[in-house]
Amino acid sequence: MIPLEKTGAGDSSPAAASGPAVRGASVLRRPPPQVRGLLTEIRAALRIEPFQDAYTLSPGRELGRGKFAVVRKCIKKDSGKEFAAKFMRKRRKGQDCRMEIIHEIAVLELAQDNPWVINLHEVYETPSEMILVLEYAAGGEIFDQCVADRDEAFKEKDVRRLMRQILEGVHFLHTHDVVHLDLKPQNILLTSDSPLGDIKIVDFGLSRIMKNSEELREIMGTPEYVAPEILSYDPISMATDMWSIGVLTYVMLTGISPFLGDNKQETFLNISQMNLSFSEEEFDVVSESAIDFIKALLVKKPEDRATAEECLKHPWLTLSSIQGPSLRVKGALEEAHGLQEGDSVPEINSDTEKPETEETVLTEELIVVTSYTLGQCRQSEKEKTEQKAISKRFKFEEPLLQEIPGEFIY
Repeated sequence: MIPLEKTGAGDSSPAAASGPAVRGASVLRRPPPQVRGLLTEIRAALRIEPFQDAYTLSPGRELGRGKFAVVRKCIKKDSGKEFAAKFMRKRRKGQDCRMEIIHEIAVLELAQDNPWVINLHEVYETPSEMILVLEYAAGGEIFDQCVADRDEAFKEKDVRRLMRQILEGVHFLHTHDVVHLDLKPQNILLTSDSPLGDIKIVDFGLSRIMKNSEELREIMGTPEYVAPEILSYDPISMATDMWSIGVLTYVMLTGISPFLGDNKQETFLNISQMNLSFSEEEFDVVSESAIDFIKALLVKKPEDRATAEECLKHPWLTLSSIQGPSLRVKGALEEAHGLQEGDSVPEINSDTEKPETEETVLTEELIVVTSYTLGQCRQSEKEKTEQKAISKRFKFEEPLLQEIPGEFIY
């Protein structure tokens, strides 16, 4: 099992972000100009006056960058309100991709009233690009907290709350025939990071409209999160998103990417062969109910996966559910505290507040610190010399946008 990889910039970029540049290159085989599953009509008026007449671009680094898009923070001059402007090139690799941008706009309009999807404010068009003015999510990507140290990483109660929001958003999309196809930590933003805010789903560049009478097969997505049916070129469905949510939950709870290999080919093999671990080291302080939730989603056959609606009814996410520690941890606690049969055991994964001293003892977690530089995934030399080190440092190679070679389709 290899800790979560920081993927490189590519064709699919979050619509709005805060903090480090957009990450998460998507493997995408560029479809022909006429693509099934795209919406072609939008309500937004395409403004052609200069963008800078109404907005001031904020100084400093970009919010995000992909191969064909860049996201910048901007301020509306007449109101002083903050937005995120996504500048998208209309021509990519010699092809006119304007209709794919129109589709992304249409999906955002379809979800305009959903609180868990990024809000579209207005759209500008120039001869070479389209500019989507989007809600500004000040908390940035949830990825940053997935790999944060013990003090800043998600607690299970945080993951439960955010996952309910994610599922409510995805359920809304699915009931409106939209499959996202690129759900991952880089495409889930937070309205604030301290205190921990609410989620916003972004980047619908790979999304498709699914009709019952149509069958859609495409090779697209981000390697660590693609479902087995993507790799075997079987039909895409709403269940394809649910696989990604299973991987996302695993990552949020552990900071570990469950199928990540040393390269894309190894990652694809891990997915196709279901090389999945729920080891004690990674899940020692994760509830059994949370593990059961993940297992309901990381199922090879799409028809056997839980739907978004079913997930929202899972005991782990129901409001009345107060989850205790896993049986492994419970046994360890009983031994540590010398409890007799029938004595109660403190719960460490519930939403109930604990004294700081008790929480420190009960919730030891693996600290994962990432170093985003080029190179193979490996522990630093300094780390290897430390005895019983909790903190681990990794260096990652940033993958580039590319097609999946045929010999690695399973």
